[in-house]
Amino acid sequence: MLIVFLAGALVCWHYEAAGNPNLAALGVAPADGNMEGKEVRFGIFNSALFATITTDASCGAVNAMHDSFTPMGGLVPLFNIHLGEVIFGGVGSGLYGMLVFVVLAVFIAGLMVGRTPEYLGKKIEPYDVKMASFAILVVTFSILGFSAWASVNKWGPPDATTGALTDGTNNNGPHGFTEILYAYSSGAGNNGSAFAGLTTNTPWYNTTLGFDMLFGCIAMMIPIIALAGSLARKKLVPNSAGTFPVSGPLFSVLLIGIVIIVGALNFFPALTLGPIVEHFLMHSGKLF
Repeated sequence: MLIVFLAGALVCWHYEAAGNPNLAALGVAPADGNMEGKEVRFGIFNSALFATITTDASCGAVNAMHDSFTPMGGLVPLFNIHLGEVIFGGVGSGLYGMLVFVVLAVFIAGLMVGRTPEYLGKKIEPYDVKMASFAILVVTFSILGFSAWASVNKWGPPDATTGALTDGTNNNGPHGFTEILYAYSSGAGNNGSAFAGLTTNTPWYNTTLGFDMLFGCIAMMIPIIALAGSLARKKLVPNSAGTFPVSGPLFSVLLIGIVIIVGALNFFPALTLGPIVEHFLMHSGKLF
């Protein structure tokens, strides 16, 4: 958890400190970094640190506007939510999110090295892996499904002149898509923070975000409780020569790999269409 947390904080700080290269033409030194949307009493580092922490632990409080972050700086809090906010445990939910990935890591390790998949003396069987996978897929389906639906429909407030519905975004292109993606990610991830560039106080957004929260906060409880019940019923098995060790640097690296590969890569195509492509377009001189 500490490794992933530090990596996110340092990446966010790096890109915020680098600033927007297009502002150099306006006389803003790159060394000044990106201060848009930040309070001067906090500065760049404390803003990047707070944004990382608040999305690591499903807090939702902010001390800077995530919508004003650079593309890659804004990717970090979004990426943290997509991990399932497993770093240090979500507020009021504890360690269950990371334990889901532990179950998957132990099972995958057992398949790779031919050892019995066990965790804390409990055998990890196909049913347990199915429930762990289902818990991850419920949130993934909710975030990506609603984001895709909102991206192709006009769910925002009506235009003041024509009366036609708008998409609700305050920015177009990949940044506008990131605003939509962040809204549903925050809802399903029980976070509460926002990119603050999306007008969501409309019937469709209120309804879909409500269902998004329902799926992300309640529906995923069903497989989690099923997994807990399955493990509680099993008898303890003493360690043997075939038991895969679940401590030390080797398991830490394996667990981080599973968290990133299984948890985050579900969202990689969406992140590519949003902050990643915006980052390259920013360096080519196009802003949104």
